[in-house]
Amino acid sequence: MKSRINEILNGTTRKTSKSVLLIPFTLLLIILPLSLMTNSHESPPVISAVRSRSSVNSTTESESEDGCDIFSGTWVPYPEGPYYNHETCPWILDQQNCIKFGRPDTDFMHWRWKPDQCELPLFDADQFLKLVKGNHVSEAEDLSERYSSNPMYFKRYYFEDYNFTLANLWSPYFVKARDDDPDQHTYNNIMRLYLDEADEAWTNQVADFDIVIFSAGHWFFRPLLFLENNKLVGCNQCDKENLTDLTYYYGYRKAFRTAFKAITNLKRYNGMTFLRTFSPSHFENGDWNKGGNCKRTKPFTKEEIKLDGFMLETYLTQVDEFKAAQKEARKKGLKFMMLDTTEIMLLRPDCVHWCLPGPVDTWNELLQYMMNMENQDSSDSIIQRIF
Repeated sequence: MKSRINEILNGTTRKTSKSVLLIPFTLLLIILPLSLMTNSHESPPVISAVRSRSSVNSTTESESEDGCDIFSGTWVPYPEGPYYNHETCPWILDQQNCIKFGRPDTDFMHWRWKPDQCELPLFDADQFLKLVKGNHVSEAEDLSERYSSNPMYFKRYYFEDYNFTLANLWSPYFVKARDDDPDQHTYNNIMRLYLDEADEAWTNQVADFDIVIFSAGHWFFRPLLFLENNKLVGCNQCDKENLTDLTYYYGYRKAFRTAFKAITNLKRYNGMTFLRTFSPSHFENGDWNKGGNCKRTKPFTKEEIKLDGFMLETYLTQVDEFKAAQKEARKKGLKFMMLDTTEIMLLRPDCVHWCLPGPVDTWNELLQYMMNMENQDSSDSIIQRIF
C-alpha cells in the first residue's frame, strides 16, 4: 500500500477527495505529558475518581442499534498483547514511546476493553481503510504545545491506494487564543481566550472533511483571561484585582459551545462530527507538579474508583454542550456522535499522556465499531428507500 505524508504549511495542502480531521484522536496520537508543562499555578484536585452513565446514555447515541453500549464494560486480560510496538511503528512520538525510554513493566499492554453486552472487535486496519476510502478524516486537538517546532504536529497523511487523508489540527482551546504578553511566551503564561471566536486554525480547514473528531481538556487548567465581544469578562487562576475568577469550567463550556456552533454553521460542511470525551489524569498523593505519582500498572475496578469532583464536572460540561449541539445539528441533517471514553480511561491509570502501545489504542477500536454501525445504518436506509 502506498502512502504519502504532506506537511501542512501556512494552513494549506493539496486537497484530496475525502478526509478525516482529528481535532485530537488516536490513529495519529499527539500528546504532551503534563510533566512538561511547568505551570506554577494550582491545578484542579487530581485523583478522585465509577459513576452511573445512565444520565447521559439516552441522549448521546452511545448505544448502537444492536443494543450494545460499547462504553460500559471492564478491562480484561489479553495475553496476545498489541499488534505493534516501538520497533515496528516509526510514528510514535518520544512522549508516548514509554518502552523505548525505559518503562520497566509491560503488563499494561496486555489488557483489552470488554463491553458488558457484546464483544468489541480488534482494530482491523484493512477494514478501516475500506470504511474511509475516499474520505478526509481530521482531528482537532489540544494535546501538543503550540509553539513546538516538531513537524509531526502539522502533518497530513495521504493513503494513495484509498484516496484517504488523515489530518491532525492542533487547536488547544478551539477558540482564538493569544498570549497576554506576546513577547515572552512560557508554558505558564496567562492566555487570552476569545470565547466567542472559533480558532481559524481549524475552521479554515474542516469544511471539506467527511469526519471531524474533537477532544480537549487539560490546557484549560492554566491561567486564562476570558474575553467576549473583545471585552474581558473574567478569568481562571489569574490573580488579577477587579477581575472575577469564573473558573476554568466557564471557559471550557463556552469554548465547546463556540466550536460546535462554528462547525454546524460551516457552509460546505456535511461531515460526521465526533466528540472524544475528557481523558482523566491519574495522579495520586498530590498534583502532577506537587509530588503526585501514577505508578499503578493494572486497571482499576469500578469499585475502586469513581468519576467525581472536577473530572465529573468537566465531563458533564462536555456532555451538556454536545447534547445541545447535537440537537441543532439534527435540524441541518448533520450527524454528531460521542466517543464516550472518559470512564474507560479512568479505569486505566497511565498518568495523562498515555503510552503507545497502550490503552488509547482502544479508541481506534471504538471508532471503527461506531463507523461500522453507521455504515450499516446507511445501507439499511438505502434499501428501505428502494423497496
